[in-house]
Amino acid sequence: MSKLTIISDRALELAEHAGAGLRQAGSSLRDAGIGAEQWIKTGAALGAAKAGFNVARGTVRRHPVALAAAAAVVGAGVLAYVLYRKKRERDLQQPIDGQSERLPRSNGNAATRARTTRTRRPSTTA
Repeated sequence: MSKLTIISDRALELAEHAGAGLRQAGSSLRDAGIGAEQWIKTGAALGAAKAGFNVARGTVRRHPVALAAAAAVVGAGVLAYVLYRKKRERDLQQPIDGQSERLPRSNGNAATRARTTRTRRPSTTA
C-alpha cells in the first residue's frame, strides 16, 4: 500500500468514527444551544480544508513542474474561452444573409411612452 492509500483509509476511519459519535450525540447537540450542530459541521469542514491544504502544499513542493504545467493548461483554457466568447459576440453583430442586421435585445415594453397622469378636478358640490 502507498502512503496515500494508508492516509485515505485512516481519514475514512476517523470520519466514520466522528459520524458515529455525532449520531449518538445528535439529540444532545440540538439541546446544547442555537447553532451547536452548525458549529460542529463548520469545524469539521475547516479541519478537512486544512488537511487538504497540507496535502496540496506537499504535492506542490514535490512536483513543481506539474503545477506549472497545470497552470499553463488552465491559462490556455481560459484564453480559448475568452476568444470563443469574443467570436460569438462578433458573430451576433454580423449581418444575416448579407443584408439584414441583428437588433439588440429589447427589454419588453420598455420603449413604450410613459403614461400621463391626470389630476382630478375638485368637486363642485357644496
